[in-house]
Amino acid sequence: MVSVAIFDYGAGNIFSLKNSLEKLGATVDVITTFDNPNHYSGLLLPGVGNFDPAIKSIHEHSKIRFKDYVKDDTPVLGICLGMEMFFEKSEEGHEKGLSVIDGEVIELPSSMKIPHMGWNNLEIKKPGKILEGIDDGSWVYFVHSFLVKPSSNDIITAESDYGIKVPAVVEKNNFFGTQFHPEKSGKIGSIMIQNFLEECKK
Repeated sequence: MVSVAIFDYGAGNIFSLKNSLEKLGATVDVITTFDNPNHYSGLLLPGVGNFDPAIKSIHEHSKIRFKDYVKDDTPVLGICLGMEMFFEKSEEGHEKGLSVIDGEVIELPSSMKIPHMGWNNLEIKKPGKILEGIDDGSWVYFVHSFLVKPSSNDIITAESDYGIKVPAVVEKNNFFGTQFHPEKSGKIGSIMIQNFLEECKK
């Protein structure tokens, strides 16, 4: 059985993610600091909250730095805001991001209804570990007002197109990110979460 942790920024509403993981056989703890030694097989940064308070909750409440906690061997899944935090900065706030991926987070164009909410299909650009078994064109559920802009498009494994191309899945080393919410994306999302848990078992 794989043991993973969900980091709670204090925004709550992580029940559906915890439930999705447990349905797939994972043991799940909800943590609020990185003070204790990392004995988990994986870590999830959920997609609830705002950029600055979430970053502060990671930096200010923990004696151990995020990068030291996960190092290069703990798989980390960032969902929506969680993925945006991987980058260096965001237009949503003033705090520095976790900077595990080069690039920034920008606001969706004003021509769009913000937040963007709804089901959109994936355009798979290249094979990815959490995209294993996912067909091109599969539908997933988005709720967001920002999009990531990586310095290198090499890390983008899938996009979604709704007037503009939005990076939907990124992978770099042990960091995996989805702009959408796999825990709200039915069977397709469940496959992705299962793929992440398989990475955690390695």
